[in-house]
Order: sequence, then C-alpha cells, then structure tokens
Amino acid sequence: MQEATETAEEIHVQINGQSVTLPEGTSIRDAIDISNAPYQDGTAIGVIRNVESRKADVIKGYTVHTSQGDLKIELYDDTSDSIRRWSEHFRDYGDTPVRWTDNNAVAFGPMETDVVPVRGAVDLGIYEVLFGAGGFDPKNTHLIFSLISHSSEYGAPAEGPFGSVVSGRGVLNRLGRGDRILAIEPVIEWEETGEHIFITDLDTVLEADCSIFTYVDVEMDPLAPEGAEHFFALVRDGTFDIDLVSSSFIADSSLHGEMCTYENFEPRDTGTVWVRTVGYGTGKAFIARDDRTASIMHSVVGRVSDGMELIRMAESGYSITIRTTPQQVMVLGMGFREASERLSSLGVELVRDGYVEDDAVIVQQTPNNTLDILRGKKVTAQGVPGSKLVKIQLYDDRAPKTLDFFRHAIGLQFKPVGPLPVMMIYENTYLFKAERKAEVYKEIMPENVPQNNVLAGEIGVTNQAAKRVGMVGVKTKDDPLFGPTGEKFSSTNIVGRIVEPEKLAGLKDGDIMYVIESQDDGQ
Repeated sequence: MQEATETAEEIHVQINGQSVTLPEGTSIRDAIDISNAPYQDGTAIGVIRNVESRKADVIKGYTVHTSQGDLKIELYDDTSDSIRRWSEHFRDYGDTPVRWTDNNAVAFGPMETDVVPVRGAVDLGIYEVLFGAGGFDPKNTHLIFSLISHSSEYGAPAEGPFGSVVSGRGVLNRLGRGDRILAIEPVIEWEETGEHIFITDLDTVLEADCSIFTYVDVEMDPLAPEGAEHFFALVRDGTFDIDLVSSSFIADSSLHGEMCTYENFEPRDTGTVWVRTVGYGTGKAFIARDDRTASIMHSVVGRVSDGMELIRMAESGYSITIRTTPQQVMVLGMGFREASERLSSLGVELVRDGYVEDDAVIVQQTPNNTLDILRGKKVTAQGVPGSKLVKIQLYDDRAPKTLDFFRHAIGLQFKPVGPLPVMMIYENTYLFKAERKAEVYKEIMPENVPQNNVLAGEIGVTNQAAKRVGMVGVKTKDDPLFGPTGEKFSSTNIVGRIVEPEKLAGLKDGDIMYVIESQDDGQ
C-alpha cells in the first residue's frame, strides 16, 4: 500500500517590496520574523489585500549606479527633446566617467548625442540634471548634475534641465575624478489596487498575493544638517508618532515648541519630510502625501526613500516604524574605545579631548551633527571622568509637563547626555541651574508635589509658585519639611531620582554634573 504524503500549501506575498513564499496560515508576526523586516514593537503596519497590479504607463524614475553609491532621478512632466533623448538612450550613458567636478556641479562624459546647444547661461536649481555640450559640440555632450542653485553656460539645449535627483543626494558630494556611472536602470512603477488595512494586530493571518509594509526609510537632506538632528531626536526610539493626518500630510508633534534652524527652501513634493521653524507649530515634523510648494516657514530635512505606501495608509493615533539614512552618529555617553569602534566602522576619525583616560565618558562632540561629521570624516570628543556622569530615572507618568521643561533646559530632548552646573552645595542639599533658561517659555505649574516626605536622591524642580522657578535640586537625606531645592513642598515638583547618589560626594561648587537617563528603570 502506497503511503500518502501531505504537502503544506504555500502563499506568495510581498514584504516591503520583496517577494516571499510562506506557508499558508502564516501570521503577520511570523512573516516579519521570517523575512527579518524592519519593525518596531507596537507600531502599525499596512497590508494591501487582493492585490492587482498594472505597470505604470510612463517611466519617470531611474536609478543611477555609481562607484560611490546609488542615486535616483525623476524626469519632469513634459515632452522635451531631453526627456525623449534620456528615455531612448539612458543605457548608453552607463560606464561613463566623471569628467569634471566643482562647487556647482558634477559632469559625466563625454558622449555623443543629438543635443542642439544654445548659447547663453542656463538656470539650474539644486540637484537638477541636464545635458550640456562642451564647446557647443554635440559629440562632446556631458550629463551634468547640479550641486547648488546657479547659472552657467553649459551648452545646454533650450529646454534646460529635464529632471532632478530625489534620493542619494549625498552620493553627488562624494563623487570626484576616478569615479564613474556604472549602469542606469529604470524604476518600474506598479499601480496597486485592493483593500488596504492599517493595523497593529500582528496575529492577523496573511492572504495570498497581499503586500505588507512594515517601515518607512527617510533619507536625510545634506542641506539640512541641523534639521536632520531635529528629526533624529524625534524618531530616536525608531517611531514616528502620528497625531495629525490630512489628505496632504501626516505629522508628529512630539517636539512641538522646540526650535529648529531654517536651512532648506525646496518644494515639498510627495514623500518630502519637513519641520516647521516659526510660528504656531514650531518643531512639528511633517511627511507629505502629495505635492506642495516650498515655504519660508517649513525647512525640508529629508525624503522618504522606501515605504511611501505606509505613509498613504497612515491614521492618526498610531505610530509607524522609521529608519533613517544615514543613521545618527552620536557618541555621547560612550567610552573612547566604544566610540572609536563605532566611528571607525563609518570611516570617521576620533580625536580625544579633555579627560582621555580609560575610565572617561564622552559628554560633548564636535561637530555636533551627523551630516557634518560624515562629510568631514572627523569628530572631536570631550571626555570627563566616569564619576561625573550620573544615571537618573525620570517619572514621565507623574510629572510629564515639568520633564518637558527639564529635558529642554539641559538638552535631553536632543542628546543622551545633558549638563547640570552645580550652583551651590550646603549641608545635605545640592542645587543646580541649567544653562538654558527654558523657564522663560516653558511653564512649570505645580505637579507631583511632595505630600509628607522627600526621599534622599529625589530630583526636584522649583515650580512657578516660588521666585527661584526652574532651580533643580537633590538631597542626600530624607526631609519631611522641605523639597530638594530648599523650597516648601507646594513649590516643588518631583521629577525623578538619582540612580547613583554616591557620585554626588565628588562634586563641588562650579562643577558640571552630566546626567544620562537610565535605560533599566533605575536599577
């Protein structure tokens, strides 16, 4: 008698654009684990069911593979000779070297084309692309990528630029003599239709031929190094928390009220990430769902390079997983050895400063932003003895508004380590005054005030019921009468506790105590 065998049924799905074959009955959770897809616990994912796809009628995007990395260009919506020329011959421009580069542009070539050059300067916006005939000779045509907005005589055709770089912009700044285009490929766009759901239930069973989107990748704009740091701080836990949704954008207000430098005036087309820099809503971060014009109140800091489908499905009240390219370069709180290993992997030189012994911890870095560090390939790190870095546990559930002030005043909104200068030490009381006068624009109303006793090591902030508003204090002994700043209980907000109170003994007037939030609930 022949033994029957059962074969498990399989289904085919797409996970973040990659085809995966899974056993029938697989849950979203299992699919994420099997595919190792980027995902932050608790965030929402998008699923398109019963997917029907059709190829888009017009190809607008092209990936340009270079010896320094990939960049993507998008063609403009017109029917110019340059677009026709590119669409018909883009493969011919592969294996083309960098001919020249300067502060304005990078040019690849030469190549022979049918371009009809026009004499006179042509206006180029930042990251625009055009054909230019050297010496007005079509046999000496170059493919020119603009690095900044400028005007120059390139022997360009009358229509001027025909497209722009929408991702991989950092690659342009790394290109030089000896580099080359390796190949050019069209980005085949598929229009998908079907029912979509936006959920957090990872036990949902997948259907055949569905598409799953678990994360969004944002490529930071080289022209917005300070804005990039603002965004890094916003998504430091790997999530974008959606509290506002419209047909045009989604927004995260986690850093509402925090100032952000205006750096980059660009159109906010689909996928653009920007931060409001003035007026109501300062500090909020937005991601565009459709095309919008440039604004003098909104600085563009990056663009979505993967996961735009998730942006289109997003709903208010949920969080989505966010990754950035590049990732933030931050060595504060590390020892020099750990920092050196981290920076070496990025090709960045570490220069030690301050206290440089083996027990040092890093409390400052220069440059203080990631894009400038990666551009200059060097960072100077200032160390202090480990005894001056103190772990603290903060009570977000008990004093959220006061902690908004506290973190802002000492910089913990943006960095893992914050300075607290010692103002005065007397008896069993240590008083600190933050360098940033955040109390001018951050309210400190009574919140989590002590009732019967203040415990040793608890961190207190003087609230607006007293003159010394914004003062920070810690006591080394329990006190049934006064708060950590020496104020009566009604004028004191308890915001957390020192995890390592023994380190207070080494401080004296004028010293700086550096604090770092404990990642293990104060244990």
